[in-house]
Amino acid sequence: MSLQGKKIVLAVSGSIAAYKTPHFVRLLIKMGAEVRVVVTKSATDFVSPLALATVSKNQVLADVSEGATWNNHVALGLWADAMIIAPCTANTLAKLANGLCDNLLCAVYLSARCPVFIAPAMDEDMWQHPSTKANMLRVTEYGNKIIPVEHGELASGLVGEGRMADPERMMEFLSSFFEKKNDKLSGIKALVTAGPTYERIDPVRFIGNFSTGKMGIAIAEQLAELGADVTLVLGPSHEQVKNNTIHVVNIQSAEQMYEASINVFKTCDIAVLAAAVADYKPQNFSQDKIKKEGSELTLPLMHTTDILTSLGKIKEPWQTLVGFALETNNELENASIKLEKKNADMIVLNSLKDKGAGFGFDTNKITLLERNGAVKALPLQTKIESATSIVNHIIALRHAKEVV
Repeated sequence: MSLQGKKIVLAVSGSIAAYKTPHFVRLLIKMGAEVRVVVTKSATDFVSPLALATVSKNQVLADVSEGATWNNHVALGLWADAMIIAPCTANTLAKLANGLCDNLLCAVYLSARCPVFIAPAMDEDMWQHPSTKANMLRVTEYGNKIIPVEHGELASGLVGEGRMADPERMMEFLSSFFEKKNDKLSGIKALVTAGPTYERIDPVRFIGNFSTGKMGIAIAEQLAELGADVTLVLGPSHEQVKNNTIHVVNIQSAEQMYEASINVFKTCDIAVLAAAVADYKPQNFSQDKIKKEGSELTLPLMHTTDILTSLGKIKEPWQTLVGFALETNNELENASIKLEKKNADMIVLNSLKDKGAGFGFDTNKITLLERNGAVKALPLQTKIESATSIVNHIIALRHAKEVV
């Protein structure tokens, strides 16, 4: 187990569990990590900044500014390979979930482009409260990793859940993540498409859809987390890509997405076409804004290039091609037809009839269909959990090909 060369930001909030953090810092350094520590003012009631500075061999930061000195939270967030918030109190968790930024810890968190690990610490009643559960779900949907709480004696004297994981357990969790990150898909090139496409009618109007790109971005980040070299072809989306190792190609139209995808696909091992590509575009683009004249407007449309079909025609046996199907009726039948007709290895089926699935949600309910007839229906999950399921299934498919 080694964290040699890893740059770690440890963020400590005001819980009695903060007394464990000097030991945790010593373990991180013993494993080869470089550690910078950020504390909230209330954390200093439970652990000495001097103790943390001594074991980390770096100044402990508590405020955005100290006299005439500015502690650059942006630079610190960009510097880190991982940020660990331990202990994370219910109050700090609520701030993270809602984007509040009233201290240096939250400022670094909002600036971080690295994986963020959260180690909650609170009394059992606080841990079980619905608002805490809602905040936990939200920070998980943001892509943060939760280090599970433990069952044991709490500061209140009660025994139950809510105890922060011991430093040794947190070390195992962190080491496992970095080992996993560079393991399963190391050396693999992947293409992912995400978001909508916009087909211009005139300078101010377009044909589009309600896709946000959340699902495709989650898949791209999961592939990158497992070591893949990922290119994400992303349509117009307000969503942010957190993993800065992902190469993002921003496009607007279906034709632009096709051209970017066809170029990348020639050398990639995995392609996941999660984008909601417009099926039609105007036959003619008006250079001037179309004026409102008369009671009707006839807009002739033509098909856009079918990207999944195009890639399916040139797919090599060593490549894995995954498409998406969003259906409203005869879902399994239509997805099965698409799987065969477009020469995909797997189709991810969404039904707009399923509550909590489809465009605009942070959750999804998917069914995975394979060429061998296997069908796997998954329960309602967060899109991050769905992305994990999809990527794990892709890995299993590729392993099966290699065995054959």
